[in-house]
Amino acid sequence: MAKKDYYEVLGVSKTASESEIKKGYRKLANKYHPDKVNNSSESEKAEAEKNFKEINEAYQVLSDSTKKQQYDQYGHAAFEQGGGSSSGGFGGFGGFGGDDLGDIFGSFFGGSGGFGGRNSRRGPEPGDDLSYTLEITLEEAAKGIEKVIKYARNGKCKTCNGTGAKPHSKMNKCSKCNGSGRIKKIQRTMLGNFATEDICDVCNGSGEIPEQKCPTCHGKKIVRETIEKTVKIPAGIDNGQKLKLTDMGEASLHGGANGDLFIVIRIKAHDFFERDGSDIYCRIPVGYYTATVGGEIEVPTLNGKKTIKIPEGTQNGKRFSMRDEGIVSLRTGRKGIQYVEVFIETPINLNETQSDLLKAFDESLKDKNYKDKKSFLKKLKDLFV
Repeated sequence: MAKKDYYEVLGVSKTASESEIKKGYRKLANKYHPDKVNNSSESEKAEAEKNFKEINEAYQVLSDSTKKQQYDQYGHAAFEQGGGSSSGGFGGFGGFGGDDLGDIFGSFFGGSGGFGGRNSRRGPEPGDDLSYTLEITLEEAAKGIEKVIKYARNGKCKTCNGTGAKPHSKMNKCSKCNGSGRIKKIQRTMLGNFATEDICDVCNGSGEIPEQKCPTCHGKKIVRETIEKTVKIPAGIDNGQKLKLTDMGEASLHGGANGDLFIVIRIKAHDFFERDGSDIYCRIPVGYYTATVGGEIEVPTLNGKKTIKIPEGTQNGKRFSMRDEGIVSLRTGRKGIQYVEVFIETPINLNETQSDLLKAFDESLKDKNYKDKKSFLKKLKDLFV
């Protein structure tokens, strides 16, 4: 079942301010909190629990400026690609980590809620993020596709499992940091001396030194490797948007998680179409006769050729709309419109017979056949009266 729009879940508009989002969340959290439905039936309790999780999920995204920006660009698809857990990319209870829930319940109930807040101890420094530019066609962007990418990165050495030590060799405590992995530094400023900590440059934060270095990485813990990865490109992605693949970046020298891989989408220019969000535009030539008496023409769409009717007396620059022939929106799931602008093509290279026929035809026309011309001549006459 498709997820509900997070703005609709909290009952706020897409232009709602931070305070309006928080107000909407608090109102609904109070309504569906378990303490409010203790005396309800089991089915009502289950429904309240479902709603309570839903509004917490929506608030966690919309109250975080980074996640909100990703959601506004990609919709729910922003958290489905390479999330790093089976619960939608955030990990933990209901799709969110303990730190996130600690913030939600702490801000609402005035305490930590037993989930562990943002003051929790963080792990070792992660590896660096990487960027990869992927070029796709407009058709691929419209329909979605899977692409296999190859890229090079610094990966954890498989021989020593990232320790830098020869297998089965002894690890010794680092003498510089005394096994802490951190070294203290004194910074002297105009305001006085400040003690700071930095990663030990001898053991790279591990606190240990191998007695014998790994023969593969020579104690560096990482090796250069080529990664081949199948990437799912969601239908509706736009030029310049990014996909985040968690843990697919550089390995950490300090025993932390890998960095992330950001895939930047580049969409090739198209022979027929120009894109504006979910809508696409194209210009189609129409013959003089068809534009005059009407008819049908074939136009290209992202779903193959389609036929549109050209009414009698169609003028140059007339725009027709073809609903649901545009590109699906990542946010709403609805398809945009294809706009077809026609331009009347004047015949060239006429022979004598064709020119005579055209002249006779033109002479047979009355002012009533030229509405704009008749109006123009009247205005011109009035101008010089």
